[in-house]
Amino acid sequence: MFTSLFTWFFIALYIGLLVRLSWIDYRFMLLPDNLTYPLLWSGLLFQICFAPDNLTASVLGAMGGYLSLWVLYWLYYFWRKSEGIGYGDMKLLAALGAWHGWQSIGWITFAATATALIWVLLRKLTQKNDITFSTTPLPFGPNLAIAGGSVGWLCSSFPQVKVLGSIL
Repeated sequence: MFTSLFTWFFIALYIGLLVRLSWIDYRFMLLPDNLTYPLLWSGLLFQICFAPDNLTASVLGAMGGYLSLWVLYWLYYFWRKSEGIGYGDMKLLAALGAWHGWQSIGWITFAATATALIWVLLRKLTQKNDITFSTTPLPFGPNLAIAGGSVGWLCSSFPQVKVLGSIL
């Protein structure tokens, strides 16, 4: 009973922080550190308390999540001479990696980019004025949150999907 109460507390914290981060990023194009860091540390603490066998995968997930977008940031920067992704997105993917492990990073990134692509296409179809999406920044945090909330839990719940995650 006592353990399940703490589990529900962590899950509520996870969902609450993801919803709040998504809303802030959608409205202000900002993922504040005072919300991404608690999400990261609560994910690691959750693993320590409830799944200590997964702690190594979670630490590697946090490192892999951050570094994958960091490398992408610098590749894009050298190619286009402008920033293509924010550091908050890197921290959010690191937090999702801490919650779900390194095996789910590929699936989360794939689902987030697919969601972002659908969002851009829908927005392009519904906008009356001609918006150039090559120069108009779009928030990526809500897409990461949707992917982390759905795909991350799917990867965590089904070991078969986790094994396939190493392919991505």
